[in-house]
Amino acid sequence: MGARLFKNVVFTVSALVIGVLAILGAVVPDAFGNAATYLFNLTTNYFGWFYLLSIFIIIVFLFGVAVSKYGGIRLGENDQQKPDYPFFTWIGMLFSAGFGVGLVFWGVAEPMTHFYTPPFVGMETQSTQAARVAMGYAFFHFGISQWSVFALVGLVIAFFQFRKKKDGLVSTALEPITGKKPVVKNIIDILAVIATVMGVATSVGMGVLQMGGGLGSMTGWGNTPLLQIGVLGVIFICYMISSTTGLDKGIKYLSNLNLTMAFAFMIFVFFAGPSVFILETFTLAIGDYFSNFIQYSLRLQPYAGGEWVRKWTIFYWAWAIAWSPFVGAFVARVSRGRSVREFILGVMVVPPLIACVWMAVFGGTALWLDLNQNAGIATAVNNDVSTALFELLNNLPFTGIVSVLSIILILTFLITSADSATYMLSSMTTSGSLNPPFYVKIVWGMLMAAIAGVLIYTGGLEALQTASLISALPFTIILLLLIAAVIRMFKGEPLPIRKADLKRFKRLEEEANKNRK
Repeated sequence: MGARLFKNVVFTVSALVIGVLAILGAVVPDAFGNAATYLFNLTTNYFGWFYLLSIFIIIVFLFGVAVSKYGGIRLGENDQQKPDYPFFTWIGMLFSAGFGVGLVFWGVAEPMTHFYTPPFVGMETQSTQAARVAMGYAFFHFGISQWSVFALVGLVIAFFQFRKKKDGLVSTALEPITGKKPVVKNIIDILAVIATVMGVATSVGMGVLQMGGGLGSMTGWGNTPLLQIGVLGVIFICYMISSTTGLDKGIKYLSNLNLTMAFAFMIFVFFAGPSVFILETFTLAIGDYFSNFIQYSLRLQPYAGGEWVRKWTIFYWAWAIAWSPFVGAFVARVSRGRSVREFILGVMVVPPLIACVWMAVFGGTALWLDLNQNAGIATAVNNDVSTALFELLNNLPFTGIVSVLSIILILTFLITSADSATYMLSSMTTSGSLNPPFYVKIVWGMLMAAIAGVLIYTGGLEALQTASLISALPFTIILLLLIAAVIRMFKGEPLPIRKADLKRFKRLEEEANKNRK
C-alpha cells in the first residue's frame, strides 16, 4: 500500500511541496517571511483586479443557473432521490466546514478594525459614519461572494460524483474542458491540494492566535509563541482523533454541536447587549450591502492609491478561493439528493445570512459599547486583533464563563474544519476515494499542523494571509474554467419534468380521451 501511494504523483508532489515549505519556514524563518511579503505585494499589485472580476462573474453565473431550466436537475442518481442529510444538519456541516472559524475570529475584529481605520480616505475615525460603513463592509466580506466560490466547485463535483458516478476530483470536474490527459489532471489536482492546505492552514492559524489571545488574557500568560504552539498541538490531537470516526459520526455530530453552541452564544450576546441597536444595525447594514454590492465587488484604488482593498477584500476572496477545493468537495459530499437550484441557493444564501446576523450581534454590540460607553474595544483590537472577541466579552455579564465557552466553540470549529480538510485532502490524493486510508489522513493532518505552525512562527496573521493569497492565484483560473465545464455538462443533460408540465400533460391526455369518445 505504501509503495502504491508513493507512486501516486498527486500525493507525492503535493506532500513534498508542503513539506519543503514547512522545513524552509522553520530553518530560515526570516528569509521565508521576506519572500512571502514580496510575493504578497506582487500578487495584490498585479492581480487584484483579476480576483475581484472573477468572483463577480461567478456570482452572476450561479444565480443565472439557479433560475434557469437546469435548476431542477437533482444531484443524484435520479430526480426522485432524497437528500442524505436533514436541512439543519446540512447547514451545520456547511457552516462548520466553511467559514465558522473565520467568522468567530473576525465577528468583532473586522467591524472594529474598519471603525478604527475606515475603508475610505478622509472618513473620520471612530465616528458614527465609520461605524455604519464598517458594518456594511463586514456584511459584504462574509456575504454571498465568498460562498459563491464554494458553490461553483461543489456543484460541478457533486454533479459528476453523484449523477455521473465519477470521482470527486477537481480534475474530473474539468474533463469537459481540459480532457483526460494524466499530466493535465495531475497538475490540476496538485494545485487544488496545495491551495487547500494553505487555505486551511490560514484558518487553523487564525483560530490558534485567537485561542492563544483568549487564554493569555484570561490567565495573564500573554499570547506567546510557546502558548500558540501548545494550542496547535492540542488541536492536532483532537482533529486526528475525530478523523478516525469518519464523516457520518465525528464531523456530523461536531457540526451539529458547533451550530447549536454558536446559536446559543449568539443569543446570549444579543440579549446581554443592546438588542434594539443590533436589530437596527442588521436592517441598515443589509440595505447598505445590497445598495453597495456592485461598487464594493469591483472597487479598486488606482487613482487614490492605498492598500485597504488589497489587505481586505482581495485577501478575503483569495482565502475563499484557496479554501474552495476542500470546501467545495466537502459541500458536494454532503449534498447528494438536492436539486441544483436548492444547492446553489442553500449554499449562497443561508450560511451568508447566518454570518451577517452573527456580525450584527457581535460587531454591533462592540460598536455600541465604543460609541456609547467609550469601552476602547477598537483601540485594543488595533493593538492585537486576536483578542477582539475577548475584549467584547470583558464588557458583558458572566465574562469568565462565557470566555471559557467561547474558547470551546473556537476549538470545536477548528476541529471540524481541520477534520473535514484532512478527510478531503486524503480523498483528493487517493483518486477521490470516499474512504481514504487512515495513514494518509495522518500525513495530511501533520502537514497541515506543520505549515500552520511555521506561518504563525514566521509572521503571524500577515504570513497566514499571504499563504492564502499566493496559492489562490493559479486556482482562480481553474474556477473560470469550471464555469465553462458547467455550461457544457448541462447542455447534454435531460431536464426533469416539472410538476406544472405533468399537470398540463395530464390535462391534455384527458381532453384527448374525451375527443376520442
